[in-house]
Amino acid sequence: MGNREDLLAGARRCLEEKGYLRTTVRDIASAAGVSMAAIGYHYGSREALLNQALFAAMDDWAATAPARLTGRGDSTEARYADMWDRKIHDFGDTRWLWIASVEAFVHAQSSPELLAVLAESQRRSRRMVAAQLAGVAEEDVAEEDVRGLGSVHLALLSGVMVQALTDPEQAPDGASLAQGLRRMAELLDEPLSTDG
Repeated sequence: MGNREDLLAGARRCLEEKGYLRTTVRDIASAAGVSMAAIGYHYGSREALLNQALFAAMDDWAATAPARLTGRGDSTEARYADMWDRKIHDFGDTRWLWIASVEAFVHAQSSPELLAVLAESQRRSRRMVAAQLAGVAEEDVAEEDVRGLGSVHLALLSGVMVQALTDPEQAPDGASLAQGLRRMAELLDEPLSTDG
């Protein structure tokens, strides 16, 4: 490998070991076995290199996710619950990746370039998950499903991920999430009370 590839591999090791926010230029250069100046030469900045390493790691994860995370069961609810159980397990297995992504989100609040990349990724993810849940091709998914179904699923994904990483013993499981969504749908169908 050349310096550019060594730096990318070193940045990924740093993300795994130290996270996004605590990784320094010195850490990356040391992990890559190159000079600190090589980061500026090849990537322009520490942030640009870490972003590229994080996006490459997310792409690697996404390439194998459908095979690992597709729910199985003899009913739609059972498959949905199993999918969530698999995702929750995956949060623990790839803890470093999810923590680094949350740290990148925090950093993006003061980095318009990173914020734009993350926003575009969310737009693509909404469409992808809406299509998967609706059982249609991405180009055929209804826009109302992208905005509704896709957005709700991403909100659940972020919230469940934070719960699973913060307090794994008390985090919801797939069955609890399916039951909670069913109960939420029931509450949305109930007539509005006119009492007090």
